[in-house]
Amino acid sequence: MALKALLFDLDGTLIDSEFFHFECWNEILEEFDVRLSYSDWLKTYAGVPMPANAARLIETYNISTSLPQLIDKREHLTLERLKTKDVNLMPYVADVLEYFREQNLRLALVTSSPRQDVEAVFERNGLGRYFELIITRTEVAKSKPDPESYLLCVEKLGLQKEECLVFEDTINGVKSAKAAGLTCIAIQSNTDEHHKLTIADKLFLDFNQAKAYLISEGWIA
Repeated sequence: MALKALLFDLDGTLIDSEFFHFECWNEILEEFDVRLSYSDWLKTYAGVPMPANAARLIETYNISTSLPQLIDKREHLTLERLKTKDVNLMPYVADVLEYFREQNLRLALVTSSPRQDVEAVFERNGLGRYFELIITRTEVAKSKPDPESYLLCVEKLGLQKEECLVFEDTINGVKSAKAAGLTCIAIQSNTDEHHKLTIADKLFLDFNQAKAYLISEGWIA
């Protein structure tokens, strides 16, 4: 069956946002005398939905606040920072999105971030113009690794699963796509993370490699 749509994760896949999220958490945790190292962030918290990270931080560091309060504090700070800080695109993202669109492929975004954060990011970097459909944490009951967001995306596109291909960068994202019955390519430049991503159908260091593979295999022109 011909490939008709590409479904993209946002954080760590299209935008280099892990350090941004790491800094946001440390800004909040400072008032509780807690500081994460970036290596700990990448190992333990990257690619995990924010509410789950909030719960883990409260438990790990015995933080004296309620889960709803910590989530609310983090969501407000994130939105405030996204409106004033540029988050860099991952390598080759702008070029491959333009290329895929020129091939008349339908592009959709499937992210665990809330819609207001996505809108704030896209307002600054202009990526929103590439996507006909955006599924965020706001639209679903269960975030990744649950398959709900990908199943909803395929349903709204009105396509068969075999006509769709997913790009992800973390194990939770890959699990979500695979649980939804979708083919998933992992894009991860950090080779230390590659052993976690073996359930992906293919694994590449960047989008340029993935694009070359899709062309060579006849998935796209």
